[in-house]
Amino acid sequence: MILDTLGNAGLYESVHPRFKQAFDFLRNSDLDSLPFGKIELDGSNLFVSVVDIIGKTAEVARMETHNRYIDIQVPVTGTETMGWIAVNNLKEVTQPYDAEKDIAFFGDKASNFLSVQPYEFVIFFPEDAHQPGISTGQHKKVIVKVLV
Repeated sequence: MILDTLGNAGLYESVHPRFKQAFDFLRNSDLDSLPFGKIELDGSNLFVSVVDIIGKTAEVARMETHNRYIDIQVPVTGTETMGWIAVNNLKEVTQPYDAEKDIAFFGDKASNFLSVQPYEFVIFFPEDAHQPGISTGQHKKVIVKVLV
């Protein structure tokens, strides 16, 4: 898991071959004006989901994992808290892995919480279980999906 600002994104471009393209998109787009929906940057290898988040409490937000994709999550119009726990510490499966949607859900609690400000980003790797969407109100969020 990595937390930083988009201004420092260049520091992480060498971590994965598709990160440079992902961060170029994030830095060079007007994220506030992006339409909601899916934007393909490189087919299923690299795409963006622009979503409207309705905040949830930590008790309601679900812990999730992905096997095939890395998430780069960027709150755009509001602060979002995101929980984190290492995948190897998960014990309580509430929804088994769905290969088509590349997601599984867990009842485990986060061991750490991150307060992610607008235009900061978090990178969640397959080894990182995460609990996004903890906030109040409604805000826009950009999620870049990077094929492992």
